Amino acid sequence: MSGHRVSKASWVRRALFGTALVVVLTIAGTAFRVWQVARADDRDPADVIVVLGAAQYNGKPSPIFQARLRHAKQLYEAGVAKVIITAGGNRTGDEYTEASAGAQWLIEQGVPKSGTLPVGEGSDTLGSLRAVADVVARHGWHTAVLVSDPWHSLRARVMADDSGLDSWASPTHSGPIVQTRRTQAMYIFRETGALLFYLVTKTPADDIGGTGLG
Repeated sequence: MSGHRVSKASWVRRALFGTALVVVLTIAGTAFRVWQVARADDRDPADVIVVLGAAQYNGKPSPIFQARLRHAKQLYEAGVAKVIITAGGNRTGDEYTEASAGAQWLIEQGVPKSGTLPVGEGSDTLGSLRAVADVVARHGWHTAVLVSDPWHSLRARVMADDSGLDSWASPTHSGPIVQTRRTQAMYIFRETGALLFYLVTKTPADDIGGTGLG
């Protein structure tokens, strides 16, 4: 009986160790993919450029949002796509949506109005991308270059693909989120958790990720 108890205890320890190892490897592998996609910059031509929204203040995009918009404008001028879709709804009490604030900023910076298309729906990354996917489909478009922060790019791309968009990412590498290594490490950690949460639940986790629409 004593030997049986020892054998059972040993099996439990091995099972717990194996489970812990799988969890650690999954988290590490996901973090590596977040980092890997963040470093990529795919500028292949597409039907549209999609800028994921961030905070706006009475119609003025926040510094994080402006960095994304500036990068989208560069892609537009380089001929990556002929239309920039700005995404993102508004919070209770806001007069402007993130999409309308972003489109207006682009127009003020010299992008023709005909080259912008605001889609002011969605209170999180997933909701905004679903709304964008519907608009893209109605126009007969199929492909999209996603512009967001580096660490948000993988989760955004996964959600876009799940929403029916054939997409790839060209993240901005300027702005407050990429200024220090400490900031970068913090966002990689948070985006890893947000992506794993989405993969398991298929629900958004922007409050975990912190770089989506906030």
